[in-house]
Amino acid sequence: MSNSQSKQTTIYETRHFPLFSIITITLNNYQGLKKTFKSLKNQSYSDFEWLVIDGKSSDETVEFLRKHRSSTRADTNPFRFVSQADEGIYDAMNTGIDMARGHYLLFLNAGDALANNKVLEELAPLCEKAPDFIYGDALEKYKNRRKPVIKPAESHDDIAWGMFTHHQAMLYRRHKVRDIRLRYSMRYAISSDYDFTARFLLKAQKIERINRPVCIFEMGGISQQQAWLGRKEQYIIREELEMVPIAQNLWILLMQSISWYMKAYCPWLYDALKPAGKQLLKGKKQTPKRLE
Repeated sequence: MSNSQSKQTTIYETRHFPLFSIITITLNNYQGLKKTFKSLKNQSYSDFEWLVIDGKSSDETVEFLRKHRSSTRADTNPFRFVSQADEGIYDAMNTGIDMARGHYLLFLNAGDALANNKVLEELAPLCEKAPDFIYGDALEKYKNRRKPVIKPAESHDDIAWGMFTHHQAMLYRRHKVRDIRLRYSMRYAISSDYDFTARFLLKAQKIERINRPVCIFEMGGISQQQAWLGRKEQYIIREELEMVPIAQNLWILLMQSISWYMKAYCPWLYDALKPAGKQLLKGKKQTPKRLE
């Protein structure tokens, strides 16, 4: 072996890839971005990179990112950002995937935060088992409430019934995403994260759950504002992936719609019937088939 070949091998073998790639999408949300930055800065675990994909903001976002890039050149946490026009949030998330070097992808958009300063430290031991997918609970923050409300994750086997936890509480093994050539679809306005997760889980072999909150999610986003559109898109995704029979797909859409209207317009009745509703749904649930 030549000296040049030996040198190249040494460089390859010693190159370090961070355990986590935290991908943040933002557009004119300077205050939210600072909140996300603070959450990451306070983490007790440092083996992660932060990638910010900005949609060419016109506020103070780019100036903040440039200052942070200058101050982190000698930092232990790699930081990179791009500021460019894109075709929307899912296009930006695909850019983040292409830029990522970490073993696990975690999407934490501007305004969102990790649940506490030990989240990554608590997730790291699970990654030693090399699962394809990790997920946990979430904390939901409402404008009219001082403290966040815990949202326990459902089982990942319930993916046919919608997102079983918030997208920000899910981690995807990057090499698996690469191997199955998965990207966020541009077909859907607000449900591409559901499509991405469903396709990923149909291929995932090993899945781990952490029984504690991973993120703090700001309620009131587009998925809540356009809930009916989201339900329709999820119906199309289930149909396309043949996750459940047609009759069950219609049943899921009906139950989701009733649940949403009750929660929005009659919350006291929704809270009273929720336990009974869960029992009813357990009898109707069917685990989606796994692709080989």
